[in-house]
Amino acid sequence: MRAVIQRVSQASCTVEGQITGEIQTGLMILLGIEETDNTEDLQWLAQKIINIRVFGDENGLMNKSLADVNGSILLISQFTLYAQTKKGNRPSFIRAAKPTIAIPLYEEMIVMLESLLGKKIATGIFGADMKVALINDGPVTIVMDTKDKENF
Repeated sequence: MRAVIQRVSQASCTVEGQITGEIQTGLMILLGIEETDNTEDLQWLAQKIINIRVFGDENGLMNKSLADVNGSILLISQFTLYAQTKKGNRPSFIRAAKPTIAIPLYEEMIVMLESLLGKKIATGIFGADMKVALINDGPVTIVMDTKDKENF
């Protein structure tokens, strides 16, 4: 499982002209799911997301988590995070999980993040053509991969 986590002052997702999710201060997360991902990957990543300290304290240091700033989450499914570009100019997405695997894990991630955060999170629509807008605060952008846990 791979996540691109961006600290935002606001973010939204629109599908066919309708806003499906929007937040103010918080994290906008692009989530890619690989064929070999499982619940263990999901639990590890959810804990890291909830507890990562990327929000400024009174001294301007990144010492606060989502809970500390009463932040929100906008979660967007993003199979293109598993693009392979080694050959040619057209990316291959064969490592990205098929919907039969990805949808249940994506939905489980929503439930887990809501449980850990203690409130509803905003989302896009899995597989839809989404328009995502955000104001990256900092900018702060962090990439996490459950297959590379020792670096996180």
